[in-house]
Amino acid sequence: MNLKNGADTAGASIGAPLQGASALHTAYQSGRLRPSQVVAQALEDARLGEPGLFMCLTEQRAMREARASDARWDTGQPLGPLDGVPVVWKDLFDVQGTTTTAASATRRNAAPAVQDAVAVQRMAACGCISLGKVGLTEFAYSGLGLNPHFGTPINRASVDGHRAPGGSSSGSAVAVAAHIACIAMGTDTGGSVRVPAAFNGLVGFKPSIGRFDKRGIFPLSETLDVPGPIANTVQDCAWVDAALRGAALQPLVASAVAALTFVVPRNLMFDGIEPEVQSAFDLLLERLRGAGAQIRFEAFPAFDEFTALTARHGTIAAAEAYVWHQELMDGPLAQAIDRRVLARLERGKTMTALDILTLQAARARLVQQCAQQLGGAWMLSPTVVRVAPLVAPLDADDALFHSTNLRTLQNTLPGNFLDLCGVSLPVGTGAAGMPVGALISGAAGREDALLSAAAGVEQLLGGAAKAA
Repeated sequence: MNLKNGADTAGASIGAPLQGASALHTAYQSGRLRPSQVVAQALEDARLGEPGLFMCLTEQRAMREARASDARWDTGQPLGPLDGVPVVWKDLFDVQGTTTTAASATRRNAAPAVQDAVAVQRMAACGCISLGKVGLTEFAYSGLGLNPHFGTPINRASVDGHRAPGGSSSGSAVAVAAHIACIAMGTDTGGSVRVPAAFNGLVGFKPSIGRFDKRGIFPLSETLDVPGPIANTVQDCAWVDAALRGAALQPLVASAVAALTFVVPRNLMFDGIEPEVQSAFDLLLERLRGAGAQIRFEAFPAFDEFTALTARHGTIAAAEAYVWHQELMDGPLAQAIDRRVLARLERGKTMTALDILTLQAARARLVQQCAQQLGGAWMLSPTVVRVAPLVAPLDADDALFHSTNLRTLQNTLPGNFLDLCGVSLPVGTGAAGMPVGALISGAAGREDALLSAAAGVEQLLGGAAKAA
């Protein structure tokens, strides 16, 4: 992307600054760029109309916020490192005056939101500029990111055809990968921030339950849903974390890798892994050991019990999603739902009170068990055991779609059930040159330490991870 206005900046690329809020902050400090210029270019790129990427643009709001940011920078009084930073919102977040569609054809004519979601309010208070809302899997119910109603965004790393962007926060990841926004907000119920981050070579941060206020966010599972950012750097995710909690936005201090201990699961996390993904992960382990990190391998009994529980009783997400959408599913608009999403919603219909109570009781116990096993160490695994698949075969074969979706979410689903916080980092490439992610996870409430640990690993990898 190139700026097309302003003689002193004509031809200046904004792609590099948009690879991180810190780089953009530096460009604003030097006067090389202004928020209104960056936002005008971002809106121009967003207007190209790629199917499934933007659900709506908030152009008047964005330019109003950009001009206000210009004024603050002109007087040397920016609100902080996020002032003037373009942000997009998964179309589950209420943005005043826009319809929250959840990327469903059944909600095209829903009433516009009367106020911003709390997350939108808090980011705006830090000077972030809302460009608009981006696409997702219908009702946020798939890890692949396909959407037959509005289109499936194009994974920018694809060189051999249209590959899945990852879901459900598909548009969020693609908007950052395309350098339209520095930061995108998504939600994660079973991997919906971490998977698209991994598929697109980005950083994705999933907090534990209760870290962020969820008011004004359209739900999939009230128990498991968490909002989280997708960005180019861990620092950007840390700034969003602080903004959403109303905390001071401080520079992130990276942990010394030599002081970190990682536990690599012996069970579940490597089932069906692609050879290239395994190679990228093995190289990561080698680099961590070389930097002095302690690495041990252990089986996690909680994973085996989680797998057995869901096979026998179903999932909490399925039950809660069915309850939320019951009226729609029992009405005439049910046939307008993506057949693959509808099939997943219908699984919750057959679950009993015994199933739900059994899952809830087991979850409370296993959350504690897993936290005790980890202690102060970090779980380390591939984020996804495969790279982003081609879209056409998935659209043509529902059985392939469902099996691929399950395999895609295999390593992230347990983190939601066990209330782990996690960061997915880009660590190399796999088949067809597609990005590979590694997932660093910790017990609930350890987000501050997690972000520092992830920053230490990111620093160790430098720029090599994306180019490997």
